[in-house]
Amino acid sequence: MYFSRSQLEDIEEQSLAPYACHSRVSKGRAYAEDEPEYRTAFQRDRDRILHTTAFRRLEYKTQVFINYEGDYYRTRLTHTLEVAQLGRTIARALGANEDLVEGICLAHDLGHSAFGHAGEVALARLMKDFGGFDHNKQSLRIVTTRERRSPDFTGLNLTWELREGIVKHESEYDIADASQFNPDLRGHLEAQIANVADELAYTAHDLDDGLRSGMITPGVLEGITLWEILVESVGLETPLLDDLSRHRLIRRLIGMEVTDLVQTTHERLRDSRVRSVEELQSLPYNIISYSEDMHRRNRQLKDFLYTQLYRHPRVVRMQVKSERVITDMFDAFRSEPTILPRQFQDQIEAFGLERTICDYIAGMTDRYAIEEHQKLFDPLVKP
Repeated sequence: MYFSRSQLEDIEEQSLAPYACHSRVSKGRAYAEDEPEYRTAFQRDRDRILHTTAFRRLEYKTQVFINYEGDYYRTRLTHTLEVAQLGRTIARALGANEDLVEGICLAHDLGHSAFGHAGEVALARLMKDFGGFDHNKQSLRIVTTRERRSPDFTGLNLTWELREGIVKHESEYDIADASQFNPDLRGHLEAQIANVADELAYTAHDLDDGLRSGMITPGVLEGITLWEILVESVGLETPLLDDLSRHRLIRRLIGMEVTDLVQTTHERLRDSRVRSVEELQSLPYNIISYSEDMHRRNRQLKDFLYTQLYRHPRVVRMQVKSERVITDMFDAFRSEPTILPRQFQDQIEAFGLERTICDYIAGMTDRYAIEEHQKLFDPLVKP
């Protein structure tokens, strides 16, 4: 059986909610292109993102633990894949466009520098007087400028809706700047789903990695309401936590979170009576939401992770090292631009020195950044 793009768009019309983004009525691309015969516009967006160099590099970029600390911890790539899986599940349950959600999820961290948030903090400080840096804007820059797959245009030429979803990516640690994408409107349903899938994924999986690493133990989690509920729900009686028990607890946590989110959002959608994308985006609040009880429990767990994991001496020491590596390289390239790779030297006139250096460093993996730092500053390492 063969489904044409038109038939796939018909299926969307029949199966998606009226306030979901439908590919047939997309606002289109910056550069006109003939769409494929067998893929919708949002499917094509997703596929283009998946094949980028920036996406592949996420495999060696930090989530919480730097890449060489072990093969079992999340990387920025595995985090991204987990966000996409959660996003699709939530989207299907709520009648949203799964392909658009998946595309936004796959793209949401493309602009992250090496060393996770420590790298972003360093680049933001170094670029303070030169246009700033945050990974949302860098993700958009990658898909509109840095990646090139066609002689006819720069970037990936993604649809308006997917670019808007990248720009309006928000979480507790990410604030959107949507000055060029209807800043008075909230993110569409698919963008909001991608945002909450990101937060859900990193909360559950950072807890998982923290437990695996031994930096978090079941004992210090006592008194955390969500943890107490999880332990009781799986019948965990021993203070020792083996791998199987940890997997069961994290799986149960994700299931509880998704169920609460879908049920609460369904009620909010029903009560709002929105019937179009525009009506949903014009609401004075985000439609995607947890219940008040779950929101309060999540807040307690996030506060715990901040103090016990993200500010753990082992993590902070690596963050300090990471910021120094990035600062050293930035200062060296700025003082002597001829040590930049030739392809980046050629971009200075178009983008400016500091932005070119920022693009180069932001694209580095953890491993590459460490090696480049050694080449620049260790006289025993060949440049």
